[in-house]
Amino acid sequence: MAELPALIPSTFSAILDETLPDAMVNALVWQALGYQQREDGKWDNSAVSDTWRQDYPEPPNFIDSRPATIKLTRSIPDSDKQLLKEQLGFQGYQISELTPRRTRRATAVNWLLSFLKSSQPQA
Repeated sequence: MAELPALIPSTFSAILDETLPDAMVNALVWQALGYQQREDGKWDNSAVSDTWRQDYPEPPNFIDSRPATIKLTRSIPDSDKQLLKEQLGFQGYQISELTPRRTRRATAVNWLLSFLKSSQPQA
């Protein structure tokens, strides 16, 4: 896998605009969850929380898997559910633009924003 982009607004925009490949979107979430791919191609999940490791010993494809995306959505604290709008000004997609793939990408961005927020030292 190529080097992953930084978790910055332009990366999030590329995810929402579908210019960042699905594999990279997944890899960003996997990395944040703690999944690491070893040189032999197998996955090390020792840094993954028990709740994820139990259901997904190997990282799920969040773009293709509705159950994995539902779990991702449910793991976002209620206080962070509007981070797409609050931090990126994202107003959502038009009804005619809505597809499961786009919705799952938006979920990934919102989860990553929540992850970043929870990773920052509290002031």
